[in-house]
Amino acid sequence: MQRRVAHNLVWMLVERGLQIGAGIGIVAMLARGLGPEGFAHIQYAQAVVYIASSIALICGGEVVIPRLVANQDPLAQHRLLAHAFRLRLAAGVLGYLLMCAFLAVTGQTVEFWLPALIIGVAVVLREPFGIVTAWMQAHTRTRPNTLFNLASLTVKAAGVALLFALGVHNVPAYATAFSLEQVVMAVLLTGFYLARAPRARVSYDPALVRELFSNGMLFWASFMLMMGSRRIDQLLLKPLVSLGELGAYAASMQILDNYVMVATILAAGIAPIYVYAQPTLAQARRNILKIAAGMMAVGVAGGALIALGAPWIIHLLYGSAFASAASLLQLAALASTLVFADVGLTLLPIYLRRPRLVAIKWGLVFAVTVLIDIVAIPRFGVYGAILGYAVANLLSVLFGIVIWLRSANAQPAAQEARA
Repeated sequence: MQRRVAHNLVWMLVERGLQIGAGIGIVAMLARGLGPEGFAHIQYAQAVVYIASSIALICGGEVVIPRLVANQDPLAQHRLLAHAFRLRLAAGVLGYLLMCAFLAVTGQTVEFWLPALIIGVAVVLREPFGIVTAWMQAHTRTRPNTLFNLASLTVKAAGVALLFALGVHNVPAYATAFSLEQVVMAVLLTGFYLARAPRARVSYDPALVRELFSNGMLFWASFMLMMGSRRIDQLLLKPLVSLGELGAYAASMQILDNYVMVATILAAGIAPIYVYAQPTLAQARRNILKIAAGMMAVGVAGGALIALGAPWIIHLLYGSAFASAASLLQLAALASTLVFADVGLTLLPIYLRRPRLVAIKWGLVFAVTVLIDIVAIPRFGVYGAILGYAVANLLSVLFGIVIWLRSANAQPAAQEARA
C-alpha cells in the first residue's frame, strides 16, 4: 500500500511540475501575441472566471472522498457521485450566471465580455466532471487523472502555440484554446468513469443532497474566500489604472502564481508522512514548525533569485513591451516568500481537522485585501495592489503562528470535519 501511495504521489508531483512549465510557456506566448492591452483583457477575464469558478467548489473532495473510502460498494458509490455531480453542476451554472451578471452590472465592454464568456465554460465543466477525479483518488488511481490532465493541457498549449505561430492577435481565439482544455478533460473523465460505472439508474434523494450541501458548506466558504482574495486585486485595479499597467501587473503575478505552486507541491510531498501520519499532536506540531521554517527558507531563496533576475525574466518571457513589470515582479516576489510559510503552517488546522479555522483565516485575508486595495490602489496604482498582496500574506502567516501557539493542548475534531 505504501508503495502504491508513493507511486501515486510521484505522478501528482510530475503533473504539477509539467503544469508549471507549460503554464509559464503559455503565458509568455499570450503576452507576446496579444501585447500589454490584449493580455490585460484575457487576464481580467481569467480573474473573473477564477472567482466565479469557486462557486462550483461545493461538495468538494473533502466531503466526497471519505464517503467513497468508507463505502466500497460500487452501486453506493455511483449513487453518491451522481448526487454530487448534480449539486456541483447546479453550482457551476449559478457561478456562470453570476459571472455574467457581474460583467453586466459593471458595464464591461465586449473586449472583456467575449473572453470571459468563452473561458467561463470552465465554471460549468471543471468541478462537476471533476467528481470523477475524487472517485479516482478514493481508489488511489492518480495515474489516469494525471494523464488526462496532461492530455488536456497539451491541447491548450498546442492551441495557444498554433495561434502564436500564425501571428494571431485575437483575444477570443486564445480564450477558445483555454476552454478546449476543460472540454477535453470533461470528455476523458466521463468516458473513463462510464466504462467502469454500474449500469443502474439513480433516483434523486433530496436528503442526500442536503447532507452533502451542509457538510461541504464550511469548505465551500473557505475556497470562495481564498480564491476571491487571490484575484480581487485585478478586479479592483481595472477601473483605476490603464490597461497597460493592468497587463504589467497581471504578467508579474502570473509568474508568481506558478512559483508559489511549488509550496503546495512541497507540502503535498511532505505532509502525509511527517504530519498526518504522526500519532501525537506534539510531534506533529514540532514537524509543522520545522516544515514551515524550511519552506520559508526555500521561499526566501527563490523569491530573492526572482527579484534579482526580474528584468531578465520579464524580457525573456514577455519582451520589451512589458519592461514596466520588472519592478512590480521584484516587490511581489519578495512578498510571495510568505506564502511558503503560510502553506506550511496551514498543515496544522488540517491535522486538527478544523476547517473552521481555515475559513476564518481566509475571511480575514479577503476582508483585509479588499480594504487595503480600496485605500491604496487609488493612491499608488498597481503598487497599492502589491501592498495588499504583501499584507494579506503577512496576515496569513501571523494567523498560522497564533494557531500553532494556541494548539499545544488541542484535540483533533471528528474525522468528518477534516479539512
